[in-house]
Amino acid sequence: MSNLIVVNSPRDWPLDIPGVTVVSARAYLTDPAYGGDRAARVFNLCNSYRYQTLGYYVSLLAEARGHKPLPRTSTIEDLQSQNMVRLLTEGLDELIQKSLAPIKSDTFDLSIYFGHNAASRHNLLSRQLFNLLHAPLLRANFERRGQHWRIRSVRPIAASDISPQHQEFAFQATTEYFTARRRHTAKRAAPRYNLAILHDPGNPEPASNAKALRKFEKAALALGMHVEFITKTDHGRLTEFDALFIRDTTFANHYTFRFSRRAVAGGLVVIDDPDSILKCNNKVYLAEILARHRIPAPKTLLVHRDNVKRIVHELGLPCVLKQPDSSFSLGVVKVETAEELPAKVNGLLDKSELIVAQEYLPTEFDWRVGILDRRPLFVAKYHMVPGHWQIIRHGDDRHDFVEGKTEALPVGEAPERVVKLAQRTANLIGDGFYGVDIKQVGKRLYVIEINDNPNVDAGNEDSVLGDALYREVMGVFLKRIEARKQGALR
Repeated sequence: MSNLIVVNSPRDWPLDIPGVTVVSARAYLTDPAYGGDRAARVFNLCNSYRYQTLGYYVSLLAEARGHKPLPRTSTIEDLQSQNMVRLLTEGLDELIQKSLAPIKSDTFDLSIYFGHNAASRHNLLSRQLFNLLHAPLLRANFERRGQHWRIRSVRPIAASDISPQHQEFAFQATTEYFTARRRHTAKRAAPRYNLAILHDPGNPEPASNAKALRKFEKAALALGMHVEFITKTDHGRLTEFDALFIRDTTFANHYTFRFSRRAVAGGLVVIDDPDSILKCNNKVYLAEILARHRIPAPKTLLVHRDNVKRIVHELGLPCVLKQPDSSFSLGVVKVETAEELPAKVNGLLDKSELIVAQEYLPTEFDWRVGILDRRPLFVAKYHMVPGHWQIIRHGDDRHDFVEGKTEALPVGEAPERVVKLAQRTANLIGDGFYGVDIKQVGKRLYVIEINDNPNVDAGNEDSVLGDALYREVMGVFLKRIEARKQGALR
């Protein structure tokens, strides 16, 4: 993979870095020699990224050629919007306050060179902004209102915008960046494709346990894909990959969603995609779409502060209250009596304007049907924790929980109507990877929810298919990557 630094004039970048070619924007755009290397990484340091300028076309044509530009055109567009910048950086507030606390003035400009700042105390903030916004050179403008700092704007800057007193440092930061990349890439042979698996080693309830993650890696390698396990600090590396597989608990207002959104914008094959995360993580949305398409579900009421009295009348007691973004049995409470109802409802309404109330349907287990690419992948029975009404019983500590037994069975041996209902339901969301939970009460089926990030744990969901389950998932990634690559070449 070749590295190109593209500038308006080579005089703007006098530094000679081994393994890096400095080329003018006009040469890159017009010389056919630069269009042949489909694995090139293009670091766009042109004077302007405005629409239809040379800098804009460098990133645009780099994407058309199958190169990996920094910044991408989507990044350029994102940085034009103050609201989008705030959305992408909303998780950095605590770090911003800590990093800028010593600043005496009410405004501050932070110059970022490949994730570094000349003042070492700002390096962590600089690295996070680089990872989130992924442009080689950035300048972030902050303002203080009262005692609180906030980002006013972030914009990519050109090589010619580096202040004279920062030039030596900027060249040093760039050299270190490419030197580190050479050390990193020299460790492995070039694969056909690169797959990133996003996970959180500290998550006590991950979507896949460590053994399952290694099985995914083994299956991918057998298909010619290199796997790298990444964490939330690796946002800036997404352009190195062809696909992203999220194996961490997903939420809408969360780094997993930002990873997914940026990966899709960068042309990667992504599971879970942003739409699936948004839709499946909101019980209000799911209640509405199930009702609209006449999918059988428990009696459901969307609750706000003005209709709390309808809960007992329409659903009876006991009933179940759900936060819109509840998952893994968290944010879900059971109400036994009318006396305890107000406190539990108000506790959830303090966090969301709407919550979901459902009739309580006691069962010994829930069906879980895994759907991938609109086809059933696995079927399991998730048994309730003995003496408890859920499949997971949580204690006071995040790491203190008990899970019920998981019993996998062949898709062909599961009730056909359960599998078909799960397929029909998952298809309302998309063609990603979903886990549809269904309760069976007598002969009646009820869809409880659609999960965008279904568990695949070694020893549980894979008990029937074994390693073939992991090959099926990786096979879908390979098929989609190749389809995307072929589409880009047409």
